[in-house]
Amino acid sequence: MINFFLDPLLRAPTLGSMFMCMASSLVGVIVFIRRRSLIGEALSHATYPGVVFGVICAASLFTFSEDIIAFAILIGAFVFACLGLVVIEFLEKKLRVKNDAALCFTLSAFLGVGILFASRIQITHALWYQKIQVYLYGQAATMTDFHILLYGILALVITTFVILLFSSIKAVNFDREFCNVLGINTSWLDIGTFFLLILAIVIGIRSVGVVLMSGMLIAPAIAARQLTHKLSVMFAYAALIGLLSGFFGNYLSMQLPVPLPTGPMILLVAAFICFLSLFFAPERGLVTRLIRRYRFQTHCQLENALKAFWKKHHEKPFPMKKRKFIHYLLIKQGWVEWQEKNRYRLSSDGMKKAAHIVRLHRLWEVYLVNYLGIGEERVHCNAEEMEHIITPELEKKLTELLNDPKKDPHKQPIPERSLP
Repeated sequence: MINFFLDPLLRAPTLGSMFMCMASSLVGVIVFIRRRSLIGEALSHATYPGVVFGVICAASLFTFSEDIIAFAILIGAFVFACLGLVVIEFLEKKLRVKNDAALCFTLSAFLGVGILFASRIQITHALWYQKIQVYLYGQAATMTDFHILLYGILALVITTFVILLFSSIKAVNFDREFCNVLGINTSWLDIGTFFLLILAIVIGIRSVGVVLMSGMLIAPAIAARQLTHKLSVMFAYAALIGLLSGFFGNYLSMQLPVPLPTGPMILLVAAFICFLSLFFAPERGLVTRLIRRYRFQTHCQLENALKAFWKKHHEKPFPMKKRKFIHYLLIKQGWVEWQEKNRYRLSSDGMKKAAHIVRLHRLWEVYLVNYLGIGEERVHCNAEEMEHIITPELEKKLTELLNDPKKDPHKQPIPERSLP
């Protein structure tokens, strides 16, 4: 893997893509938390006619030169991205068009204009058309050391912007009204954010293309959001995911048995990391939540079975001829112990645990009846649910609030607090 950073042919695509992905990921976090994720999609497609007209102008006014055409494309893409943003804002604020409709209209209209002129160029100037296609789908493999410098400066500018204005970014995006009360000028921050967004898109389309650029903005932000609740950490995770996507996109496109385009591979790596976080993030992942739910359901079944044995048999032995999975867990926990001839009894720890569950149940019933005025006949089901989630702190507060009651609303005794 070290060759991807040292080899003259591999170094530029690898480092350039990594810097580009890092820069777009940081901007993508800001767009994501503002709930304007689709604006990246609209603006990236809005750059396409700028790419086409940039090629036309450069080829018409100058002799054919790679550097001149590349510069003209960047200028044209930047101008049309800004124009796309102006159109979106005009549709939303002046014509009162809904946000999603304005974005969809701008995306399709600008892309349609670009495809219209690109189709004409395909017939009249095939060489120009090839240059345009590079920016439609991306071509990271042909980067040079100049692109390392370009993307490195972009990443540095955006990172500096985020670090220096982090407090303002957080305040504006989470409590804009509070900023207005304090007299903070939010318009300049909005302008700076959109300027960096457009800049990241315009420069990034060289790597992943117009069609895929929006995915590179949002995928790292989505993945980072699943891993943390803190904005500062979210920025760090997004930048790291962007760097990894840029590297492994280049690595896999070269190392797989069948060579694949680098730009789409970068986005596929980012999407793969995104799906991993969506499924396996420690707190918010789907699989993690399913496992947590299964464990809680099993925990509730264990406590319900233990409570049932305590009420029916108390200290007397009881049979378990057809033992279920819950019974095995009760034995494994040490709450139920074997006595003789398929007969079992609650252990001392099991007795204490069961009594504690009953205590929580009946304390909650007292609270519902005395403080919420719910009828005695209606409190049992709610208490059945709450007994499994009442914490020691809440139990202590309930005991103090209710003056340590000795009986529940049904005149049943409330066991004393005695945990194993």
